Order: sequence, then C-alpha cells, then structure tokens
Amino acid sequence: MIRTTLASLAAGLLAFAPLAEAQKRRIPDSGYTSWKIYGGGPDGIRYSSLTQINRSNAAKLQQAWSFDTGDASPGTEMQCNPIIVNGTLYATTPTLRLIALDAVTGKLKWSFDPNVQAKVPGRRKNRGVAYWTDGQQERLFLTWRHLLHSIDARTGKLDPTFGDGGTTDIREGLGRDPKQLNVIATTPGIIYKDLLVLGSLVSEDLPSAPGDIRAFDVRTGKIRWTFRTIPRPGDFGFDTWPPEAWKYTGGANNWAGMALDEKRGMVFIPTGSASYDFYGANRHGDNLFANCMLALKAETGERVWHYQVIRHDVWDRDFPSPPSLVTVRQGGKLVDAVAQIAKSGHVWLWDRDTGKPLHPVEERAVPQSEVEGEKLSTRQPIPTKPPAFARQVLTEDMLTQRTPEANRAVVERFRKVISTGQFAPPSFQGSVVFPGYDGGGEWGGAAFDPETGFLYVNSNEMAWILKIIPRPAPAQAANGKELYAAHCASCHREDLKGSPPEFPSLADIGKRFTEGEIGGLIRAGLGRMPAYPQLPRPAVSAIARYVATGDAGTATASGGPSPYYTKYASDGYNKFLDPDGYPAVAPPWGTLNAIDLDKGAIAWKVPFGEFPELVAKGIRNTGSENYGGPVVTAGGLIFIGATNHDNKFHVFDKKTGKLLWEAALPAAGNATPDVYEVNGRQFVVIACGGGKSGRPSGGTYVAFALPEK
Repeated sequence: MIRTTLASLAAGLLAFAPLAEAQKRRIPDSGYTSWKIYGGGPDGIRYSSLTQINRSNAAKLQQAWSFDTGDASPGTEMQCNPIIVNGTLYATTPTLRLIALDAVTGKLKWSFDPNVQAKVPGRRKNRGVAYWTDGQQERLFLTWRHLLHSIDARTGKLDPTFGDGGTTDIREGLGRDPKQLNVIATTPGIIYKDLLVLGSLVSEDLPSAPGDIRAFDVRTGKIRWTFRTIPRPGDFGFDTWPPEAWKYTGGANNWAGMALDEKRGMVFIPTGSASYDFYGANRHGDNLFANCMLALKAETGERVWHYQVIRHDVWDRDFPSPPSLVTVRQGGKLVDAVAQIAKSGHVWLWDRDTGKPLHPVEERAVPQSEVEGEKLSTRQPIPTKPPAFARQVLTEDMLTQRTPEANRAVVERFRKVISTGQFAPPSFQGSVVFPGYDGGGEWGGAAFDPETGFLYVNSNEMAWILKIIPRPAPAQAANGKELYAAHCASCHREDLKGSPPEFPSLADIGKRFTEGEIGGLIRAGLGRMPAYPQLPRPAVSAIARYVATGDAGTATASGGPSPYYTKYASDGYNKFLDPDGYPAVAPPWGTLNAIDLDKGAIAWKVPFGEFPELVAKGIRNTGSENYGGPVVTAGGLIFIGATNHDNKFHVFDKKTGKLLWEAALPAAGNATPDVYEVNGRQFVVIACGGGKSGRPSGGTYVAFALPEK
C-alpha cells in the first residue's frame, strides 16, 4: 500500500511541475481531457492534459482493444482522427462508412454507410467528422464526395430536417453550374455556435471549382455565409488576378482544415494554391487569397486580416494542415498567436489579432520562369525564425551514399535538373522541389505544448522533380489517345502509370471497370480528379476506350478548344528516387522535431522511421516518409504513428526526443492519434490504414492503455 501511494505521489508531482509552469503560460480553459473535435480541440494544438500515462510508465503500455472495419482493400487508406463523445468513439472506415464504437471496449454500436446509393466505385480519404449538440440534439457531420450528411449521433440515422432528407450538396452556391463541379471535403469543418464552417478539396487542374469558404446552418443545411477566395469584381483582392479569372479559375481552397478562437469569435483558415497548380499563364498576378492565412469573423465570414506566404504559386505549396492557436513569450510578454507549418519546412507565426508576423520576414528576390507565358512574382516572403525544420536546397554532396551504384545513378540525373532552392521555377529540363510536394510539414499537422511553448512536427525529407511539358491542344477532331494526353496525362502520365496513391495508375483499369463506368468517372470526377461534363459524349467514350483497351480509335469530335486549356502542364508527380526505390537524398528521410516558439529555435531533432529491409542489413535511423501527426501530453509524452514503412506506433519523451516505447501496428498508422479518458482510464487510439506510397492497406483501429489494476 505504501509503495502504491508513493508511486501515485511521484506521478502527481511529475504532473504538477509542468502544470505550475503552464499556469504562467496561461493554458486555455477547456481542460484538454477529451477529444470531441478533430485535432483535440478548436484551437488545433493536439494537446492532452491527461497524466495517467507518463514518462515513468509509458513502457508498460499494452493493447486495450482493436476493431477491424473489414473495409480495407489494395490501395485504400485510413487517415481519420476520431472523436470521442460521452464514451463513444466516432470514426470513418476506408470506404467512408461512419462507425460508432464503445471507446472502452471497441465494440460496434452502429454503422452508417453513405455508399449504399452510390453509382460510382470508390475508396475515400477522410480525416474525421464534426460534432454538434444543443444539449438535446446530437449531430455528426460527414462529407461523402459532394454530399454533406447530418447524422444522429445516438442512432446513426440521417436527420430528415437537414437539407434534402439529411444531406446537402456542397457543389451548390459557388456561382457555377453544380453539375460541372467536383467538390468534396476530406477534412472536417469546425463548429461555431450553430454554424459548420467548411472548406473543400477541388481539382488541381482545370476545370476546377473555386475554393470558397462556407458556413452551413447545422439545423437546415443552408449556407449562412460565404467568403470568396477568388475575388469577384468589387471584392478586395480582385486586382491580383486577371479581370475574367473568377469565371474560369479554381482552387485557393481550404482542404487542410482550420482552427477556431471561440472567445474572439475568429476562425483561422489556411488556403492552398490556385489551379492549375504548375503553370499560371492564365492567372497572372499575386492571386489572393491563394496560399494565405485567413482570419475571418466566424459569425459572418467577414475578413479580419490575411497574410499571403507565396505569391502566384506554381510549386503546389498549399498550406498542408490546420493552424495551431498558441501562446508564445515575446519580449517578456505572452502573446496569443497563430502558428502554421508549411510544406517548405517553415513555421509561420502571426499575432492572432492583427496578423502581424512575430518574427521579421525577408522579401527575397527569386528567379523568373523561362516557360512561355508564365509570369512569376519577383519577390517572395521567407520567415527568419524559427529555422526551417527541413533542409532547403538540395546539392550534389547531399545525394545518397547508400551504395556506389545508387549514388552514380542519382548524381547523373541530378546534373540534368535545376536545384536552386525553394523557388526554382518549373522548367522543361526539370526543377527540384525540396522538400517535396508532400512536405516538409504535411496534413497530420503539429502539436503544441502550452506548458513549455514547444511545437512538435514530423517532417518528410524527400525531393521531387517538377518538369514542364507541352500540353496537346484539344483539337476540333482528336482520337482517344490525343484526348487523353490533353486532359488526363498531367496527372496520370502519358504512360498511364500515374503517381500512386494520389494519382492512381490506369494500367489494366479495363480489367476492373467497364468502358461505361470509366466514362461515368470522367464526366463526374472523383477525389482530386476534375469532372469533365463539358466534353461531348463521343470524346468521353474515346478516352474511356483508350484507357480501358489501348485502342486510340479514330477521330472524334472533342468540342473544340476549352476555356480551361493551358498550353503547358507538368509530366506528373515524380519523386526523386534511386534505382532501388529509396530517396535520392542522403538520410534523414524523415524527422521528428521540437521547436521552441518562445526562442524561435529548434530544441531537438531526431530521425523518424526506418525501412525494415535496411534495418536487417544494419542500416538504421534513416528516417522515412511519415504521414499523420503527433499528440503531446502533460504526462511528458509525444504519441505518434505516421512512419510509412515500419508500421510502428511510438512514444517519445517530449523534453528530449528519446524513444520510450514502440509497438507494431497491423498497418501503417498514417493518421493522428487521439488521447482520451473514460471512467478514469486513459487511452490512446490510432487508425491503422496504410496504403500510402504502395504500402499494404489496413482497416483497423487500435487502442492502447496501461494494464488494468
């Protein structure tokens, strides 16, 4: 008994010491013991004040329960960060069923399947759902393709008073023909009072929907306000685009999620690039509000401030994750701030009220494009602090030394491309994007510790090569192969191999789908793929026949030149790899970083992830691709899965970066975990979906806890 009491006292003291400092740092009032919102809370800091699991006992963690969704198939993923409300865990599956599990046992309570009436095949990426209650009603909001569903959290049934029988079409209200738009939402919106503020995922090629931010009434599904991210005549920022751009361009969307300051009534929304991503001859100008942090009044959508971090983006430098609403010490004072990680490996910090950067920003002259018609911004902003958490310029001495053969191969290719840093213009010979399209920082986001002021972020350290090629013009008459090259090859490549999993291979697609089904996908769009309802049916049929059978066919009417046509495109999404498929750059290929936001300095950095086959050869601590983010706790811990090749779940000491415990998962945990408590017992749960970069797919949720007494 005495030994147990002393152990409990020690654990309490461990918890008390950081909390005493936390009071000085002004921890917000929400308590941080539950996980009712994507990312843990409206501020998006992915923090838990629970201390039952701490440095002294983390090594004793064991599996508490697991639940196999049964939905996994080759190529599926599961990126969901579940929510837990009143002892029930709400999560999505690889096919986007919404499930309710007992958060203590993992037993299924109910399941809602939005695929029942679907007329297109599909696997879906989804990062979670939003929850609302007025004290009597409880509703969950799930997006499936273009449909926003309102679901009774107790029963799993659609709310018949919302929209049209429980659903509303988020393609509507964008000022264009809804049937010609492909709009979905993979990241849940955020609830403010009786509003659901929602972003969207749209195509990165043209035609593309505009990325308007909308607030939907949680009871009726009607749009209450809209913020136009591509300004129309009379809107602020209209002069940063060509006069007619608002009619045809798209993007500038929030696919990554957002954060809410409930006391200020402000929502902070990061946006991505304009479409088309890699060539902007038809969108000259800085292109507000693409690549911005937007601060809007949550009640009305009125702009309070904005800050654009990339002008006229042609590098796919979307803001990749929700921001973190943090408090930092500046000049001896505590300042409420917005912290946003970037694919480039930078952390941006702004005053939450004014949008003023908390550290000096350099305006750097950048090289100009030699591609016909392109007109880049001459200067780009770069934050001076904190230092970038990923390497910024790939040089020859940084290339892999894994084997002499690998080194020779990547050096030969490297000498043929341009590698001058973050803003090397897209080129015909190929330009290195480093960190690559997947970051640097990625959609898993960062975790902030209000006790210490540290921001924790996992990072990819891989190079990609961006190459510009001519895009065949849609002629008045063209065969299936030529139409495919004009409309599809920029993502799926001319050889149909794609860049899986974001842009899947179309090789052998005819063995899985009929020509009619392929034609339906072309007309309706799917995921990041735009819809092509403007193409005449003979042109759609010709493309479908070509990808299904390889038959280019004879000339068929294409409908003439499209208003969305751009003269140049990229040759696909290409990682810079060695001949054996490993990154061309020397390790680390992935890192976990602790950043002291008060000092604007890196506190520690460790390699993150391994390749089991290299470990077997004695090659360790290489780091690897990693997707999904961390959670930090008052117990002194960082919980994170994310590593794409070794399928592990990890616990690190938040102060030092020391690995305290790890366990094998049934598939890679490419998702952000939850930390929660039910009936006095602390759990951590993660989605094990795998499927990224060709890795095996899974469909299991696994929860860990300390052994029951």
